[in-house]
Amino acid sequence: MDSSMIPNLAPATPEIFMAIAIMGLLMLGVFQRADSNELTIKVNSQIWLLSIVTLVLAALLVTTVSGDRMLTFGQLFVTDSFAVYAKILVLMAAALTLVISKPFLEMHEMARFEYGVLIVFACLGMMMMISANDLMTLYVGLEMQSLSLYVIAAFRRDEQRSTEAGLKYFVLGAIASGMLLYGSSLVYGFTGTTSFDGLAAGFADNVPSIGVVVGLVFIIAGLAFKVSAVPFHMWTPDVYEGAPTPVTAFFAVAPKIAAIMLFLRVMTEPFGALADQWQQIIIFISVASMVLGALAAINQTSIKRLMAYSSIGHVGYALIGLAVADETGIRGILIYMAIYLFMNVGTFACILCMRRGERMVEQISDLAGLSKSNPMLATAITIMMFSMAGIPPLAGFFGKYFIFVAAIDGGLYGLAVIGVLTSVIGAFYYLRVVKVCWFDDPVDTFDRPIPVSLRVVIAGSSLLVVLFILYPSPLIDSAAYAASALIGG
Repeated sequence: MDSSMIPNLAPATPEIFMAIAIMGLLMLGVFQRADSNELTIKVNSQIWLLSIVTLVLAALLVTTVSGDRMLTFGQLFVTDSFAVYAKILVLMAAALTLVISKPFLEMHEMARFEYGVLIVFACLGMMMMISANDLMTLYVGLEMQSLSLYVIAAFRRDEQRSTEAGLKYFVLGAIASGMLLYGSSLVYGFTGTTSFDGLAAGFADNVPSIGVVVGLVFIIAGLAFKVSAVPFHMWTPDVYEGAPTPVTAFFAVAPKIAAIMLFLRVMTEPFGALADQWQQIIIFISVASMVLGALAAINQTSIKRLMAYSSIGHVGYALIGLAVADETGIRGILIYMAIYLFMNVGTFACILCMRRGERMVEQISDLAGLSKSNPMLATAITIMMFSMAGIPPLAGFFGKYFIFVAAIDGGLYGLAVIGVLTSVIGAFYYLRVVKVCWFDDPVDTFDRPIPVSLRVVIAGSSLLVVLFILYPSPLIDSAAYAASALIGG
């Protein structure tokens, strides 16, 4: 065989490794000898640990891939410094959520081997999405991720809320996938290509037809569902509340980061020349998400539903950078999503500590008097809430700062003003959680001791959020390099 016909698989080494690891983990789980319940628990625990090891090794492989733009699989798959940055965030988010999930899974007898494998499988789909260089690759990666997420949303099969969450997510996700596929079909029908490079070249010199614009609108709608942006957010509060808490933690970080990164690649590479056509849509989605996220969370009593509306608001802030549609805006998003990762993982680790009598509690009122019974946990929650509210000098402030600066530099003054106002309104419900922790009369204490995995993640996230101001340059420089690759590539 002619060696020139053999594709260079180096750009896809992490994905190939993960696919092989998934098959190995599945075989190990399926063929385990269930001679005793104790042996089954031991094997499941080993697969959980191997799943984390797989994610860590994949992240190390990602760092070894050259940051130069490289194509493989017939130019359907691209790797560049933007993809490297995004994949590391996704794999880090997945590994951290797996680490904090084990105590909950064991307590509720959910520690089945499939959980870790499904997380790794979803990450494989996310990495394909991030490296998509064609509408076909985009769709395959998106569906690979989504099918895993539908299953883990309903992973607690004996609980009605979890089953309902999985069903809602599946039905609405199928509609969004259909919209995305229909939009892609329209774009292909009117341009004759699904390649990102081909689309970019075609739009650079020609005015797009109305069919292409309509197709682009459907693609944006499908992607907006995946990032839970208004008006395609309706699934988020119910799924966040109904899914098991570790699953909610995973949903809040890894799939959301991957979908935002996919949004960036799709809008700036194949459709970058059509920014005038889609900028107003992104501005509307951003404003609507920020406003709904700020107002709808005010009356929430469940901390998981509060986090759902909080995530919708955060997506609105991130989309400000996309609306700017330049390198500064992209850099702002990349910085924001990295900080968002640690804020949310730390918050959900705190939520997983909310146990009484081996039973999870999820109401904000259950945090009353936490400062007296567990001052360290109350301090960690306070740090996370202050950071998500954007209070300096915590990391969350700098995430919003870079986004708002990008909007001002891009001339989107109104969008920056709305962002600041909604951030001030949103601070109310974050500060309400802090007030309940520190000033309300104590209720029953949470179960002690807190598992070591949760303590490590809470401490690490808190330190990163607090100390970011001392040494922000590694993240800022990495984000700038990744943004330049996306815009310049």
